[in-house]
Amino acid sequence: MPKIKKQKTEEKSETKEEKSKKISQKEFEKKVIELAKKDLTAEKIGEELKHQGIHSKEYDKKISKILKEKELYINPDLKNIEIKLKRIEEHNKKNKQDKRAIRERSRVFSQRRKIQKYNKLI
Repeated sequence: MPKIKKQKTEEKSETKEEKSKKISQKEFEKKVIELAKKDLTAEKIGEELKHQGIHSKEYDKKISKILKEKELYINPDLKNIEIKLKRIEEHNKKNKQDKRAIRERSRVFSQRRKIQKYNKLI
């Protein structure tokens, strides 16, 4: 039985190698910038490229370094908190009596301020 399992894993690794595409460094950077303009963070760009069969570890530069050079880098922690704060504020507009949401808004607001301070954005 173990022999059959080994054969299957070898077949899987061969198919993974066939799926990964190798493009030039310039084309890779162009794709990264193109995805960044769609307002994606470095992590989401990496996931999207993997779905396309392009692995970022095969290239010289990291995705975040490419974005920083082009001044398109967005801190993912800060972006996620801003999205959360936006959702809470929309909820507060509809539900003005929701005390828990009001407290949550102030908590998330201070969390955003702490991250901005840590990253020296303010």
